[in-house]
Amino acid sequence: MRILIAEDERDLNRMITDRLKQEHYSVDSCFDGQEALEFLECAEYDAAVLDIMMPVMDGLRVLRRMRERNDPTPVLLLTAKDSIEDRVQGLDAGANDYLIKPFAFEELLARIRVLLRKPADTPKSCYSVGDLEVHIDTRRVFRGGREILLSGKEFALLRYMVQNAGIVLSRDRLEQHLWNFDYAGGSNVIDVYIRYLRRKIDDGHTKKLIHTVRGAGYVLKEDV
Repeated sequence: MRILIAEDERDLNRMITDRLKQEHYSVDSCFDGQEALEFLECAEYDAAVLDIMMPVMDGLRVLRRMRERNDPTPVLLLTAKDSIEDRVQGLDAGANDYLIKPFAFEELLARIRVLLRKPADTPKSCYSVGDLEVHIDTRRVFRGGREILLSGKEFALLRYMVQNAGIVLSRDRLEQHLWNFDYAGGSNVIDVYIRYLRRKIDDGHTKKLIHTVRGAGYVLKEDV
């Protein structure tokens, strides 16, 4: 999952970014509203955390610009203001949630997890394809009842694929959701991680779940 952090307090920005990376999110960070809009125009994000009081362009203006161009990215607003009027203004502008400074990092992480849930009548914490089960909240994976241990990046890749099961995902789209703009790895990094997943998930099983679509990318689906 890829998250944008727009916060002009550099120490706080760094702490939020580092903590999210520890949780295996891909993170881009910036320090003013204009930068935030440029990041949002160049990449697809799963969520954005916007400070309201930013230079050049404040978080509310960024949010309004996003919604005017029909950008549905879930947004969490950070604010030092605790008035009802300020909260209502943020929600009316299109925010999904807000958090008042100072805050506990555990609460920030919990609110981000809520933002990342796909809209549904009942939020899903477990996805399955065939006999594969991926538990989002506990980060546990099972195939045929046997637990499979994955690295942080392997789990992030599998989570994105299982949440888009049956959809062919290009290498560019997968890479965009797993790495930030600072990543300078090889062009075949997705192929490498797909190989890792296949060894752990498909090896030893007659029915394969991870399929290559030549010239298009990869898809997670039950082989029938």
